[in-house]
Amino acid sequence: MKIIDSHLHFSNREGFKTTAREIGYLNYSASGLKKEFEQSNVVAGVIMATPDRKPYKPSGYPKEFILEDGTLDCLLSCVGVNPEQIKQNSSEINFIEEELNKNMVTGIKIYAGYFHYYVYDAIYDPIYELAKKYNVPVAIHCGNTQSSRGLLKYSHPLTIDELAVKHQDITFIICHMGVPWIMDTAELISKNHNVYTDLSGLIAGNREQIKKMQDKKLYVEYIKQGLEYASQYNKVLFGSDWPLVPISPYIEFIKDIIPEAFHENVFYKNALAVFPKMKKLIQSLNLNDCC
Repeated sequence: MKIIDSHLHFSNREGFKTTAREIGYLNYSASGLKKEFEQSNVVAGVIMATPDRKPYKPSGYPKEFILEDGTLDCLLSCVGVNPEQIKQNSSEINFIEEELNKNMVTGIKIYAGYFHYYVYDAIYDPIYELAKKYNVPVAIHCGNTQSSRGLLKYSHPLTIDELAVKHQDITFIICHMGVPWIMDTAELISKNHNVYTDLSGLIAGNREQIKKMQDKKLYVEYIKQGLEYASQYNKVLFGSDWPLVPISPYIEFIKDIIPEAFHENVFYKNALAVFPKMKKLIQSLNLNDCC
């Protein structure tokens, strides 16, 4: 089965390098990611670009990413948004629009919780206008933040409800299934035609830590309960959140919680429907038999 990883990180930023070292990566690099893709039959991926806190520093494709020791031609990206830069620099919106015009940029990423604005705040209105103009999805960090300085009231998935109702013609992706608010996310993807979710970041750690979490039946059943309540497997995307986890064992974890009848949708077809440039990328790689 071919797999599309709809949510990963691939950055030169020290924070990701440190995380990779802490969970035991020996090869956090383009060649290392390529090897993991090949081992797991991941044919394409979507990088969630991290916005910089300094103005005019690229947060799109490819300058931020690790390409020095190998080229991966199977990656798209979502440009990261820093609302503080939007407030301080009128040219920031122009920069984001320039990113969206690049062939490899297929969406927008908002880091709710890390930045202290509700997703329906007027500061994001120009972003949503760009999403409409370029017909791209908006992925939104929801749930727990890795930083203790994050504020969870801004990253609660229920904030997406107001946003989805206001912008019926934009596709929104609740990242990480909003964990720990999985049932809230389940209700949102069930209620709103334009809201999807990804399964990235449900576990962070190495292979042994993933196995340990797999054995925690109450946690696994909680995820399954949310998925079963929504019964919207056409609106669920696989994502790894690499380098927070090694890809292969995380795929096996997700396979265990998704009924086999829906594997092809969750691991492959749904990403083709959500990310507008994914079909073209897959076709360019001569992998279009499932398109």
